[in-house]
Amino acid sequence: MTEDSGRRNLRMPNSDEVFAVVTEHLGGNHVRLRCEDGEERLGRIPGRMKYRTWIEQDDIVVAEPWDWQDEKATIEWRYTGQDADQLRREGHID
Repeated sequence: MTEDSGRRNLRMPNSDEVFAVVTEHLGGNHVRLRCEDGEERLGRIPGRMKYRTWIEQDDIVVAEPWDWQDEKATIEWRYTGQDADQLRREGHID
């Protein structure tokens, strides 16, 4: 974080990843996602995040759609509320 502006360098999606909003928690390690490309996808929370990172409804995440099933995606990153606010201010998400 820079001292004067309060801006942090955040992880941005790669070419095969998209920003998404968690719209519903389906139980276990599955959530419903509304992706920035306009698609609704079933999101899977990988084991490395399952018990370490709590993913709630309305969280902003980075998701990687599956190559072989476009209606599903794997969650790669979750932003905190403060980080999501910064993304909105900078115009990365709506």
